[in-house]
Amino acid sequence: MTNITILGETSLACTLGEKYRSRGMQVTYGVSGTFQADSIAWRILLQQGNVVDYEEAISGSDVVLVCCDNEQLPEICQVLKAVNGNKLVIDCTNATSEQEDKICNTEYIQKHAKVKRIFKAFNNLGIDYPNCDKLQMLKETYYCGNDDEDCKLVRKLAEIIGYRAIFAGKIQNAYLLEAMYHLSKQIKNSVSTNSDYFFKIMSV
Repeated sequence: MTNITILGETSLACTLGEKYRSRGMQVTYGVSGTFQADSIAWRILLQQGNVVDYEEAISGSDVVLVCCDNEQLPEICQVLKAVNGNKLVIDCTNATSEQEDKICNTEYIQKHAKVKRIFKAFNNLGIDYPNCDKLQMLKETYYCGNDDEDCKLVRKLAEIIGYRAIFAGKIQNAYLLEAMYHLSKQIKNSVSTNSDYFFKIMSV
């Protein structure tokens, strides 16, 4: 059985973790030392003892999902660099257009955490998921990465929790997946409704 660690204090982290736990998988949540459980869901997880610090969470995992706010990424990269142990890391985040270095978060993790086994997936959901998809109509995610065996595992990890996993090529395409996310947000900002917008792949 694959042991999964989810790093971050976001709605996405909590939601993906619950989906995996509902499939009988072992999930540990890694949070910062200043974490405060503001929601009922996080309070329950704390009571169950599934929430630990980054280092402990990463040490006991086979797969690490990064689902954090961008402000937490530097600290997470430091810990990943120290205790990674060649684990598979899946970046589920998106850089902001205001970031000075203008690189996508996947490239940032590669550079600062020295991660070798890295994939991009689930970033199209957004870290506030499922608040942006209250009817849970979003059933696709796109993923990219280099290793063929890891590719099979990432696909399985997406499909086991109900997503259609669409392969987007090598890891250098991670910035394209982030661009898709930002485009969807720009479309939302350009219209006068509060609706969220997502892309759907069609094969013809």
